[in-house]
Amino acid sequence: MSATTHPVAAADHGHHEESKFHIFVQLAMILAVITGVEIVLIYIPLAKWLIVTSLVVLSLVKFLLVIFIFMHLKWDKLFCTVLFFIGLVLAGGTVGALMAIFSAKDSIPLKAQEIYAERAAAQ
Repeated sequence: MSATTHPVAAADHGHHEESKFHIFVQLAMILAVITGVEIVLIYIPLAKWLIVTSLVVLSLVKFLLVIFIFMHLKWDKLFCTVLFFIGLVLAGGTVGALMAIFSAKDSIPLKAQEIYAERAAAQ
């Protein structure tokens, strides 16, 4: 038995591939930081459009990180990713259409609409 070390084993020791567990922990930390930024952003006195735009962008970044890493789309076949986004577009279109059909005015009871119409005609 020899006491020599194998140079190949010593060289591979420092260059190991990062495990998915570490990627998930790092992503969880990144998502926590983004969430903290979102919470602080609400209380900063800025223009409303800037706050809303920033919140939408940060939410979109969090969404993409979650679907690509936690839902494993990064490691899946392209076909599965395309199927996911087709479903996402269909769901978003359905929500948009329903919001357009049923506006806030549609939630007022008919009796109240008649009273509002009578008051508007009287003025």
